[in-house]
Amino acid sequence: MCVDTASRQAWLQRHGRVVYGPVPVALGRRGHRTPHGHFRVAWKDEVHTSSIYGFSMPYAVFFAAGGIAFHEGSVQRLSYGCVHLSHRAARHFFRALDIGDRVVVR
Repeated sequence: MCVDTASRQAWLQRHGRVVYGPVPVALGRRGHRTPHGHFRVAWKDEVHTSSIYGFSMPYAVFFAAGGIAFHEGSVQRLSYGCVHLSHRAARHFFRALDIGDRVVVR
């Protein structure tokens, strides 16, 4: 899984080849920036609600400390650090990613 914050796009790769995407994403707002770096998928929850903000986070794939995840959300509205994906993309990422898979945010 790769996220390019400059172009606001994400895609899935396997063995160095893009297998899905790129798709548009929304990222964290000022004061809640999406973290950059190399991460691993920590856990997944298909029907998740944020315990901090109370927002629904369908197809959540958690990868960074503080509850940062990829999940379904508006790609037009900035998040609190998560990576918002369209419904279709979020569902695809959720199904394709496994615990331990690598995530790169640059």
